[in-house]
Amino acid sequence: MPSLKRLAQIRHTAKKYGLAEFLPLQALPATARLLTRPFLGPQTHKLTQPRAERLRLALESLGPVFIKFGQALSTRRDLLPLDIADELAKLQDQVPPFSNELAREIIESELGDSVDNLFAEFLAEPLASASVAQVHKAKLRTGESVVIKVIRPDIEATIIEDTRWMAWLARWITRLHPDGHRLKAQEVVADYTATILDELNLAREAANASQLRRNFENSDQLYVPQVYWDYTTSRVYTMEEVTGIPVNNRAQLEALDVNFKCLAERGVEIFFTQVLRDSFFHADMHPGNILIDANNPNTPSYIALDCAIIGSLSADDQYYLARNLLSIFKRDYRTVAELHVECGWVPPDTRVQDFESAIRTVCEPVFEKPIAELSFGQLLLNLFQTASRFDMPIQPSLVLLQKTLLNIEGLGRELYPQLNLWDTAQPFLENWMQERYSASNTLQRLKDEAPGLLEQLPKLPNQLIDRLLQTASPQTVETPQRQVQSPLWIIGSWVLGGLTVGTALSGMTATAAGLSGAFLLLILWRSAR
Repeated sequence: MPSLKRLAQIRHTAKKYGLAEFLPLQALPATARLLTRPFLGPQTHKLTQPRAERLRLALESLGPVFIKFGQALSTRRDLLPLDIADELAKLQDQVPPFSNELAREIIESELGDSVDNLFAEFLAEPLASASVAQVHKAKLRTGESVVIKVIRPDIEATIIEDTRWMAWLARWITRLHPDGHRLKAQEVVADYTATILDELNLAREAANASQLRRNFENSDQLYVPQVYWDYTTSRVYTMEEVTGIPVNNRAQLEALDVNFKCLAERGVEIFFTQVLRDSFFHADMHPGNILIDANNPNTPSYIALDCAIIGSLSADDQYYLARNLLSIFKRDYRTVAELHVECGWVPPDTRVQDFESAIRTVCEPVFEKPIAELSFGQLLLNLFQTASRFDMPIQPSLVLLQKTLLNIEGLGRELYPQLNLWDTAQPFLENWMQERYSASNTLQRLKDEAPGLLEQLPKLPNQLIDRLLQTASPQTVETPQRQVQSPLWIIGSWVLGGLTVGTALSGMTATAAGLSGAFLLLILWRSAR
């Protein structure tokens, strides 16, 4: 059972900042009002700050776990009023550092040696301190400058306790709030709990960074610091020290005469490359995680930090997302509606014409604005909100995608207000579709899948016959061993087997083709027995 002392602190904060306003008490049953008022306090209060500011201050006063929750919640613009989402985005994850002695103890315990033996230099004063970890600068014995990320001591117990109370509060919000079902408070808290617990495993973050670095190994657009695996565990993460200009330090970038148009467009290209080419995208691209390499001001590049939160899409989601976006560009709302049904984002019994009309209602006003004022991320958000009214379930991967797109677009517009994300994205999407379904790429995918098909070939004859038996014609005759098919059904099984194998054989070696041909003969022989 979580500490009742913590519940008392939450209650005191709720009363202090007048959080009763967030529950429409007058709409609740009398019993619920009697239970709620003593906990939250009166709905009228003397504070003059707007409700969103009071909510932000309340979360800040409750500490790092609630701060990170507010940051995560700020990305759910499909669930929150805009004033609250905007205010929560201002939450700063600045926490006093823990002692140097504790940091050294954790490093030595994890790496199995003293800090003095492990490193030529180790700076006791941390470079930065956040809710989950803090960072120290060091130098390896081999001469490389590194930074070491160290998990806070006892942070896991704090997270578990606070998230339990969050889950408890979420259950009551779901029960008491008139829109509790739509707010999905319990799902949001569960998703946040999983995310923050994942962040405690620094080896996972290091693996994400290593993968992202490999994906952009020869890129002049994005650089990811090297991971030093010999000095990395689940509680200690050692990476290459990199220098750059914070992306929100506009004055310094202007002083270097950085090409902001190039910088903004490259940000968009990096995002779509990660989403569509790699299906592996950095999903926490706030300014604190981005540096700019301005050594070449005319073609500046990005440096990505903190890869704890990574998004990924299935091949089907990639395809449907690209087609959806291209259809939106063309205002082809019928195709957008049909794609949502086809890929299962909305229930199969959804009336396409009703969904199409709802999408048109959301999108048309957006397209009436000047091109410089169009928000690609906001349009996608509006589309998801519309789909939620048709019982579209929350898709965690798409939520991360929408959040990241909003961040990228906001950052791009901040760097270069004239950014036309539509013109930047549309050619990228069209080229991706053409390349993905080109003859050479299709053949390569068939070749990649051929071993799996060959593995299944020995089982195929019986599977084909069993499937045909399930839909057998009246001509089928029962025998003691097996149902015997009419010649028409046998020919059908031959054709189906031949098409399957023929597809897999395209572009294969002669040996593999010979083996597969032998399997095909076996299929034909057993099907005809």
